[in-house]
Amino acid sequence: MFDNLSDKLERAFKVLKGHGKINEINVADTLKEVRKALLDADVNYKVAKTFTDTVKEKALGQNVLTALQPSQLLIKIAHDELAALMGGTKEEIYLGGNPTIILMSGLQGSGKTTFTGKLAYYLKTKKGKKPLMVACDVYRPAAIDQLHVLGTQIEVDVFSNKEEKNPVKIAEAALKQAKDNGNSVVLIDTAGRLAVDEVMMNEIAELKKAIKPNEILFVVDSMTGQDAVNTAKAFNDRLDFDGVILTKLDGDTRGGAALSIKSVVNKPIKFIGTGEKMEALDVFYPERMADRILGMGDVVTLVERAQEQFNEEEARKLSKKIATNKFDFNDFIAQLQQIKKMGNIKDLVGMIPGVGKAVKDMDINDDAFKGIEAIISSMTPEERSKPELLNGSRRQRIAKGSGQGITEVNKLLKQFEETRKMMRMMNDKNAMMKLMRNMPKMPGK
Repeated sequence: MFDNLSDKLERAFKVLKGHGKINEINVADTLKEVRKALLDADVNYKVAKTFTDTVKEKALGQNVLTALQPSQLLIKIAHDELAALMGGTKEEIYLGGNPTIILMSGLQGSGKTTFTGKLAYYLKTKKGKKPLMVACDVYRPAAIDQLHVLGTQIEVDVFSNKEEKNPVKIAEAALKQAKDNGNSVVLIDTAGRLAVDEVMMNEIAELKKAIKPNEILFVVDSMTGQDAVNTAKAFNDRLDFDGVILTKLDGDTRGGAALSIKSVVNKPIKFIGTGEKMEALDVFYPERMADRILGMGDVVTLVERAQEQFNEEEARKLSKKIATNKFDFNDFIAQLQQIKKMGNIKDLVGMIPGVGKAVKDMDINDDAFKGIEAIISSMTPEERSKPELLNGSRRQRIAKGSGQGITEVNKLLKQFEETRKMMRMMNDKNAMMKLMRNMPKMPGK
């Protein structure tokens, strides 16, 4: 996400890095390029101008010109202002009420129905809630069917009534069922239109008045750029919603919506959608997003995703197997599955500082592990638990069974053995100390 904006901002700040001295003129030139980069990313003109004016004022006020590393200090100021522009701190979703009623709003195609499923999954798995999803899009039977498919997929109840054409009556019946069944959160998916119109606004305003939701969320496709901000303003003027959801941030988005929307409607971005899977939903952290936009990576989110898949008891067992050299292909495939659950591989790699730019043009997709999984699946249970059995004839059989070449099989076995050695060494303090002692002296020592 934001690749083009990140590249342009990096080029803008590079102007300063090349100078032994910087002055008001080259600071102004740099910020002019920053403003151009923001406008190219479809950021609201007034927002872009206010942002660069504030950065310049703070930079000159903090004596950036006489600082030891002026370019880095200017980037730090820009980073803090970017985070402030997007809200400064994360805003939690409100979960009060019994049950909590959350109303979705937005245009058709913004991703409301998919987000409803993602949020239900998030509340169920991360917050321990018992959600009920309600299909109130009475104009699109496909939207009702989609919600039922998602409900089956994530094992969450769905309330719908295709015979009833009044969204208010559907919502009221759903609330009664939720109270009877002990659902702690009710998520109401509403109808969208291709454009903002009076009929749609009246309908959702009536829904708001009747059910009195605890939280109204405005769902918007981030790829629509400045249009997203204009739509948000129209909805907010009528509904006074509580938060924004930016969907499709994994696409080729220019970032304008994320950077402009808070300033224009003064409502926080609460979640971002980063893929099609139900797990691809992140709480929005302005500081972390500023890190990513300025090419600094996002290690905190990467670590949090890893911790979500981390099981302390399993980790202890794994550590014991590594120490006794019993780490096998069953463990190897289990680790791969955990990595896959963390999200899109390219997105994960991009969170590592300095790596995002290096991989942006590389084709890294979620099928990257398919060949490895096919090879391991073609092994017998005994071969998976005893890799030393894999002689030449067994390797030929595995290659044929997996549809991979013998070269790929040999390559995997070599990588597995190297991984096993490294893991054993990292688990063995004495081996690590020996390795450190045997390392060649650094030049000049």
